[in-house]
Amino acid sequence: MIDSERVVVIEGLRKRYPGVNALAGIDLTLSRGEIWGLLGPNGSGKSTLLKCLVGLVRPDAGRIEICQEPFSRRAKANIAFVPEVDNLYRWMTVQETMDFIAAFYDDWQPQRAKELLDFMRLDPKSKVSTLSKGMKARLKLTLALARKAPLVLLDEPLSGIDPSSRDRIVEGIVRQFKSEEQTMVLSTHAVGETERLFDSVIFLEEGRVRLVGSAEDLRMEYGKSINDLFKEVYA
Repeated sequence: MIDSERVVVIEGLRKRYPGVNALAGIDLTLSRGEIWGLLGPNGSGKSTLLKCLVGLVRPDAGRIEICQEPFSRRAKANIAFVPEVDNLYRWMTVQETMDFIAAFYDDWQPQRAKELLDFMRLDPKSKVSTLSKGMKARLKLTLALARKAPLVLLDEPLSGIDPSSRDRIVEGIVRQFKSEEQTMVLSTHAVGETERLFDSVIFLEEGRVRLVGSAEDLRMEYGKSINDLFKEVYA
């Protein structure tokens, strides 16, 4: 019997770059309806793990299953990915960017996209080249959340942006995450600002899972916040 609650299954995932094991045998199962915090210092394997999930990096060993399917082009269509790098076309307007992305995905929701644009305070007529880093981050999140994708992957969505944009992005996630339909993985260093989002957390260190579990269970077990636990684990 297929377990419809298992959105991501990872078994024995390994990836080596010259001189370093980016992933050294990752085993994880992510359930539907949860926001997962993917935590760890630089070089812990967070970005490599997300890139393997979305198909941008080919693992050396292991198995990935998305929505009960082995990884494939069809499985990839179930993923909305926000990379840390700027992947927007500077010469487009905000609206042209939205229309461009909408053409690729059957799960694009026009009304939701419009609501997100309004909430993120993005002018559809603005050129991407004129947007601040924070506004670009808001646009990238809008492009992901306007889809009805079962799996949403966010790679450092708060990295290097202004506090007002950080607040708006966190609030946008709170408003738009559909727990009955979606699973989200949020890779971040900004644990204090995002902790309230997390249902579960994964601590990575040197390509291995150091700690994983329900955020509330970990708070109770260790008697401290996830942010304080993060500081202790990586002290």
